[in-house]
Parts: sequence; structure tokens; C-alpha cells
Amino acid sequence: MPTMNGAYAQYNNSKILTASPAELTLMLYEGAIKFCNIAITAIEHKDVEKAHNNIMKTQRIIEEFQITLNHDYPVAKDFDVVYTYLLKRLMQANVKKDKDILEEVLKHLRTMRDTWKEVMRRSHTSA
Repeated sequence: MPTMNGAYAQYNNSKILTASPAELTLMLYEGAIKFCNIAITAIEHKDVEKAHNNIMKTQRIIEEFQITLNHDYPVAKDFDVVYTYLLKRLMQANVKKDKDILEEVLKHLRTMRDTWKEVMRRSHTSA
């Protein structure tokens, strides 16, 4: 019989495997926000290693966004600039273990996530 953790992991894996590209993008934004929040809490608790690890997780998600931009569309250039800025700020936050910089990044991530949700909602409504 699967354990509760095993069942949850199986459910999560299934959720990822059956998600549309738009849903996966939303999940990535949610993950970046979650890891950024964990890093902020870790800094508050002086847990340098946990802060570092979660800032790196946030960075990897943003790097993935940047790598997968479709430059056939002009808006990709704008996203590229934003992602480059966020990566720079995350590196600064990691070096300084600066909670304020992470709060700024978090604000941008939430805005981007909310915008993405709206795009999904509108495309679903028009479909």
C-alpha cells in the first residue's frame, strides 16, 4: 500500500504529466514564488544554506523561462530583459542574503503569474 507521501508524489507527478504547456508555465511561476518565499523565511531565520538553495531553485526556474522564450514573437525580447533583470537581482540577493531584494523579485513574479493566469483565462474563454 502506498504511503501518504508516495501517493501525494504520484498525484503530483500525474498532474505534471497531464498539464498543458500553459498550466506547466503557471506551475513554474507558482514554484518560483514558493521558493522565493522559503528563501525569505530562511534569511529571517539566518539559515544561509536553505536561503541559498531556494534562491538557486528560483533562479533555475527563471533560467528555464528565459531559455524557452520563442523569439519569433517581439514580446519575447521584453520578457528576456525582465528575466535577465530578475536573475541579476537573485544573484545579488544570494550574495548579500538580502530579504528586500527577494521581496522585490517576489513582487515581479507575482505580477507575471497573475498576468499569465489572466492570459489563460482569456484564451479559455475565447476557445
